[in-house]
Amino acid sequence: MNNKKTNNNIKVVLSVGDESGIGPEIILKALCSDELPQNIDITLVGSKKHLLNTYRHLKDLGLKKLANPNSLQIYDLEISVSDEKSKSSFGNSSFYYLAKAIDIVRQSPNSALVTGPICKKSWSLAGHYFSGQTEVLAKSCRVKNVGMLFTAKSPITGWRFNTLLATTHIALCEVPKKLTTELIHSKLDLFKDFCNTYTDNPNLRVAGLNPHAGEDGILGNEEKDWLNNALITWNKKNRDIELLGPLSPDSCWNSSAKAWNDKNAEKHDGILAMYHDQGLIPMKVIALNYSVNTTIGLPFIRTSPDHGTGFDIAGKGIAQSQSMIEAIKTAVEMTNNSRLLNTH
Repeated sequence: MNNKKTNNNIKVVLSVGDESGIGPEIILKALCSDELPQNIDITLVGSKKHLLNTYRHLKDLGLKKLANPNSLQIYDLEISVSDEKSKSSFGNSSFYYLAKAIDIVRQSPNSALVTGPICKKSWSLAGHYFSGQTEVLAKSCRVKNVGMLFTAKSPITGWRFNTLLATTHIALCEVPKKLTTELIHSKLDLFKDFCNTYTDNPNLRVAGLNPHAGEDGILGNEEKDWLNNALITWNKKNRDIELLGPLSPDSCWNSSAKAWNDKNAEKHDGILAMYHDQGLIPMKVIALNYSVNTTIGLPFIRTSPDHGTGFDIAGKGIAQSQSMIEAIKTAVEMTNNSRLLNTH
């Protein structure tokens, strides 16, 4: 990592996330990785005291390859709390780290946001009632149409694997109620814009909601009643897009697994999943630790590791940092792409 500032450097603002989880550990591991690009200027938003404590603890466990917080640029934000070890305190701190990081990015041209994992329950206990960081970002930027997209570049083939979610952090029973023609069209619009930054004529696929994509109403009516027509009407307005679907969800990602591992396999540019786990299960199985969560539709690039806080392994020194490394690399790649970058 190059901390020397130049006019060409991309500023990466990294919010630490929930400090009782693995966020501080994977950040200190990632920031000394040789995989990170050189033209970046990284600023952490969090507690320097806690980062130093994490650094010393990991050193005591015998870990050697760690970034020293004393050599990092840190926006030191100490949040006053009554009980600094409670879940609500960690939730409150991580919420304000994110809020400050958003402010810094919005005031800094040529910058990107990378967010550490947070705990939604801890946010709720602290009085911050959001279902995730994506929703905070949308509200802060006053953007209605945002998308939760998971992306990964295969280290085997170099192919970029993209899965966009039509619905995000909601209960499974709520999914059919939220899905509408308007929602599908808005997500496909976002997906098209994202994929157009990489290719002129994207090939997109859409997973069905029901098993076997409803099988003509035998296993569910959503595809038959409105989803089929929703895809046809959108494709008529976007004839430059090759659109397939709704496809049977149990086989929709088979081609993704082949493209991830075989340079000669048929490639596609992205798949729209109907709900969170439908898209995340194949994404994590195929891409393993290379998957990155990114919010599309914002006035800046935002990425995050695709995993949670890992409370069960926090403090043990065994958390993998590859997804955080990939989140930083992806943020830089996307910001470097002039067609994705919006000055702000």
